[in-house]
Amino acid sequence: MQNVPFFIPDVDDTELNEIKSVLTNSEESKIEELEDRFSKYLPISNAIATSSGTSALHLAMCSLDLKRGDKVICPVNAFPAIPEVVRHFDAEPIFVDIDIDDFNINLDALESLLSRNKSKKLKAIIVSHIAGQPTDLERLYKIGKAYNIKIVEDASQMLGGTYNDKNIGSAGGDMTVFSFSPHLSNSISNGGMLTTNNQDLAERSRLLRNHAIVTNGYDRHGNLDYVYDVVDIGCKYDISELNAAFSIAQFSKLDKTIARRAEIAEYYNKELADVNHITTPVRKREHLYYLYIIKIDKNRDDFARKLKEKGVAVGLHYIPLHLLSYYKNKYELKVNDYPNALKNYQQILSIPIYAKLSDTQAEYVVKTIKEIAKNRV
Repeated sequence: MQNVPFFIPDVDDTELNEIKSVLTNSEESKIEELEDRFSKYLPISNAIATSSGTSALHLAMCSLDLKRGDKVICPVNAFPAIPEVVRHFDAEPIFVDIDIDDFNINLDALESLLSRNKSKKLKAIIVSHIAGQPTDLERLYKIGKAYNIKIVEDASQMLGGTYNDKNIGSAGGDMTVFSFSPHLSNSISNGGMLTTNNQDLAERSRLLRNHAIVTNGYDRHGNLDYVYDVVDIGCKYDISELNAAFSIAQFSKLDKTIARRAEIAEYYNKELADVNHITTPVRKREHLYYLYIIKIDKNRDDFARKLKEKGVAVGLHYIPLHLLSYYKNKYELKVNDYPNALKNYQQILSIPIYAKLSDTQAEYVVKTIKEIAKNRV
C-alpha cells in the first residue's frame, strides 16, 4: 500500500536561497520585490502583500469601510474565511446558491437576489473561483455595473489563471485577493496579495495594513521613523520579509506547477472518465486544477473512508456555509435553502493533485478509485 498525502509543497534550493538573502541582512526588500513582480505579472496598478489570503480579504472589506448592518453577498460554497471577514464588522453575509457543475456562484440566482433587493446597505459581492475554474466574469462584471455594487474576487485557487486572455486579478473586478498557501495543509509559509486598479481602495488598504500609522517612513525591518501618527483603526496584516522571500520562490515556479497539475488532471480525466459511480470535473472555462473534485453518486463518506484506508488522503471542498453551526443558527438557515450546494456536498470529494505528486502516486490513486468503485453496488 502506498501513502499519498493530499498536498505536499514543492520546496527546493530556490526557497532556501531566497530566505538566505533575507537572513544575510540584504538591503533589498523582498516585500517590495514580491509586490513589483506581482503587479507586472497581472498587470495591475496596485499589488499589496499581506500576511495571508484571509488577511487580504479582511483588508479588502476594511477598504470598503464596511459597517454594522451592511450586507455582502457570498457564494454558499466557499471557505469559511469569506463570511467570517464580513461578520467581523457585524455585517451580514447573504448567501447565494451555486452552479451545479463548476461549483461557483450561480449568476441566475445572484441576479434574482439583486432584482429583489430593497436594502441600501448592500455593499459588495465576494465570489470564489473554485478549484481553479473562474466563474463567468464577463457576466458578473455586467451585473456589478448594472446594480452599482463592488466585485471582490477570491482568487486563492486561480493564481496564474486567465479569463478572456486577461490574467485573473486584472480582468475587471474592483479588488482581487490571492493566497500563497491555498491548500492550507502542510503550509510552511503564509502570504497573500490584494490587487486593484482603484487607487482610493489601494491607498486605504496600504494605510490600514499596518495599524493605520502615518509616518515619514519605515526601514526594511519595519522600524518606524522617529515621529508617527495613527489616523484610523488598522490591522497588522503586512507580510514578513521571510514569508515574502518564500512566496517569491514559489511564484517563480508558477508556470511549472500549473503545467504539472494539467498533466495529472489530463491523466485523471482519461482514466476516470468511464468509471462507474464517478463523475469527473466539468470544464466550462480554463481550469487550473488547484483542486480535482470528483463526484461519487452515492455514499460518498464510505468511499472516502475506503480511500483513506488504502493510503489516499482526500479533501472536502466545501461544506456549504449554511450547514455550519454558526451561520445555520445565526440566520436560521434551513438545510434545503440552497439545493445545488446541498446536492453537490453529498457527492463531492477532492483527490490529490499537486506538482510534487509523482506519476506512480497518480497511478495508485486511479487504481485505488477503480478498485473501490468496482465493488460498489
